[in-house]
Amino acid sequence: MWAAEGTALPEVAGGPPRPGFALLPTAGTQDDLALEQRLLDQAAEGGAFAAVWECHPALVVPPTYRRFERFEALCERSAAEGWPVAVRRSGGGLVPQGPGMVNLSLAWRTPARLSDAMEPVYLGLCALLQHAFDGFGVQARAQAVEGSFCDGRFNLALDGRKAVGTAQYWKRISATEHVVLAHACVLVEADLALLVHRANAFEARLGSDKQYSVDAVANLADCASAAPTAPALSACSFSQRLAQAAAQAPLPC
Repeated sequence: MWAAEGTALPEVAGGPPRPGFALLPTAGTQDDLALEQRLLDQAAEGGAFAAVWECHPALVVPPTYRRFERFEALCERSAAEGWPVAVRRSGGGLVPQGPGMVNLSLAWRTPARLSDAMEPVYLGLCALLQHAFDGFGVQARAQAVEGSFCDGRFNLALDGRKAVGTAQYWKRISATEHVVLAHACVLVEADLALLVHRANAFEARLGSDKQYSVDAVANLADCASAAPTAPALSACSFSQRLAQAAAQAPLPC
């Protein structure tokens, strides 16, 4: 959310490699907020943990959306239509979730300061994701993409179209330490038109001024290498590769 537009992904700097992330089981995961709490609790006790998961159709919004007078009523309406609304901990904007999207959540304990480490956390998360992309012949860049939902300068984009959104949340657990929760939402083989339609409908009902374009987003599967040696890219195969990448990744801070 802070990278300059068109930023190439640098190597994560600093010192010897640190252990990667231990993968938490996520079978049957539907409640992303409950999963985030599990990660925060585990990391607060020590260690670094990752979850790779998909969720049922939902609209995920930051706490600022509660300012809209009609928010609670529209949450009930959206849930009745099969798109429940969840209020996440991190900032940003609305993110529609659905089949064909893969989520990565990382949590770890650190003595680093937010002011020093927020950018390295984003860079580390982007580097981890690019490592997962490499096996499928996909190259992404960090940049803002006008017209995409939850736009930020640490999106990952494919030919100028957003394929990944990123976010982070810091929770103080002592006078000298925080737990960091870093998250990425990856469009792999999602129904882009449906996601944009649901996001636009919710924003319009709220009376916000935000609207999104399907031309601003892209699926990884549509951009994967056509080389004979490149494996088929699906939500399942990408989830497996992403879990491997998380297990090998150094902690950003």
